[in-house]
Amino acid sequence: MKQETSKQNNLKFFGIGKVIPYLKKYRKAMLGLVLGSLVGSLVDIGVPLFQRYALNHFIGEGTLDTIVWFVLLYLLLICGGALVSYYSTMCSMQVEVGVDRDLRNRAFSHLQTLSFSYYNQNSVGYIHSRVMSDTQRIGGLVSWTLLDSIWQGGYVVGAVVVMLVINLRLALLVIAVLPLTVLLFSLFQRKLTRANREIRELNSQITGNFNEGITGARTIKTLVIEKKMERSFVADTATMRRKSVGAARLRGFFAVTMNFASSLALAIVLWKGGVIAKTQIGTFSMFMSYAQGMMEPVRWLVDAISDLITTQVNIERLSRLLETKPDVRDSDAVIALYGDSFEPKRENWEALRGDIRFEDVSFQYPDGDEKILEHFDLDIPFGTNVAIVGETGAGKSTLANLICRFYEPTEGRVLIDGRDARERSQLWLHSAIGYVLQTPHLFSGTVRENLLYGNPNATQEQIDRALELVSATDVVAKLEKGLDTDVGEGGDMLSTGEKQLISFARAILADPRILVLDEATASVDTITEQKIQAAIDTIIRGRTSIVIAHRLSTVRNADVILVVKDGKIVERGRHEELMRARGTYYRLYTRQYEDEATSSLLG
Repeated sequence: MKQETSKQNNLKFFGIGKVIPYLKKYRKAMLGLVLGSLVGSLVDIGVPLFQRYALNHFIGEGTLDTIVWFVLLYLLLICGGALVSYYSTMCSMQVEVGVDRDLRNRAFSHLQTLSFSYYNQNSVGYIHSRVMSDTQRIGGLVSWTLLDSIWQGGYVVGAVVVMLVINLRLALLVIAVLPLTVLLFSLFQRKLTRANREIRELNSQITGNFNEGITGARTIKTLVIEKKMERSFVADTATMRRKSVGAARLRGFFAVTMNFASSLALAIVLWKGGVIAKTQIGTFSMFMSYAQGMMEPVRWLVDAISDLITTQVNIERLSRLLETKPDVRDSDAVIALYGDSFEPKRENWEALRGDIRFEDVSFQYPDGDEKILEHFDLDIPFGTNVAIVGETGAGKSTLANLICRFYEPTEGRVLIDGRDARERSQLWLHSAIGYVLQTPHLFSGTVRENLLYGNPNATQEQIDRALELVSATDVVAKLEKGLDTDVGEGGDMLSTGEKQLISFARAILADPRILVLDEATASVDTITEQKIQAAIDTIIRGRTSIVIAHRLSTVRNADVILVVKDGKIVERGRHEELMRARGTYYRLYTRQYEDEATSSLLG
């Protein structure tokens, strides 16, 4: 029992225990890999034995009586070794590619379940490194590193056994250097782990900066900060170089010391093997081959240990991602009844009407210190058009985030159709919400493919109707291939306004019960805004709509306007009521009206 616990601790220490579940489906390939490696090491062990026999028998005794059988068996050994090498390589490749794929799929699927706060706190480069680089190194560890470790380790063990059987005293002298190897490993392991962990974290930082340099290329050029960005990147790579060189020196010193230990074994054979050479030249040659042949496997095993230590960091980082829990998650009871995002039980979903109620809600962001809402109450009956206005940074999106359950109240409840939103699945709610962001995002692919994300079963007539409602028909008409035009990565082949119109049509195509427009007209010109506003007045009928607006002229007809200031709701009412109150809304509206009038006058 004590020995089993120790074994589990070693697996936990190296992180291998967290990878084992992903290897179970590749049992056959793993078995082929292990057996092929062992057979391959036996073939390598057999070559010096053939050499011993040839020297002692054919040369020492001066006879060729068994030369035919010797040649046939030797050819069989060589050909068999080649076939085994091919088979074990194929198995190793299957394990590497399969585990790499499974880990990436698992990581990507898990990322879909994480809350917005995770993406706010971690850069794209950091996440990209977890999903791509870390999984690749882990796949290589459980395939090629494992293959070579068994092969080389098997050779060392087999060679030691053969030497012990043939000449016990000389063999013991040769293997006396092995305890030195164990001692060196224990001394260097901790330092190598720490050094490689720092290098991996620096690599993630560099990847993130590189990603920002590409995605923010336009901003960098307009701000003329190329030199500053270059200096920052060069500083990071200089630190990476310094840390990498330090780690390489440490590994180099480790390898040199290990090589010394291996060379010591060869020196012992040369020193003590002279007596054997006088009578059994073949045996002496065999010991020389094993002692010298052990140098490369021992050197490789040192590298494998170093690779294991390095990959331990990759396993730790990937495990940290996979073990991250979303801030917003459904309870087990809710998942059992309604399913989750990947396996929804739509047959149990109740029809969503669209009544929303905030009941004594207090809220602060996970990484914030100040409460955004305190004991807030609001009733939004089905079909109500709610506008949320305020200056930039006032906290207008907080209410929309709570309604969409992107975040959950710190205290109190958000009720959907009279029930706490947490009593139903997130997918049930999200499937009934159409959300148009201030910064539009399109996926790589065609315009049609992006629209069908809103409704995969939409007919051509429904697509045309949605485009017409948001005045996007002309935008599609002027594209080279119409709906089948590729929009590029993130929709970069289209202008910001065009992307916004397509995003708007995509949301409408989903026919949502709750419509959230987060400054959806901020990126279009005044004429297009007027067209969209006319469409909005039609679209919101029969829906509950939440409009976060910067241009106050677009919310004059709202059923209720909420004015946000410093993260608090300071006023609420209809446009006429708020104007008569001459408060915050009145000042915002008149100032914006004057600014627009001045801009119009100046052309």
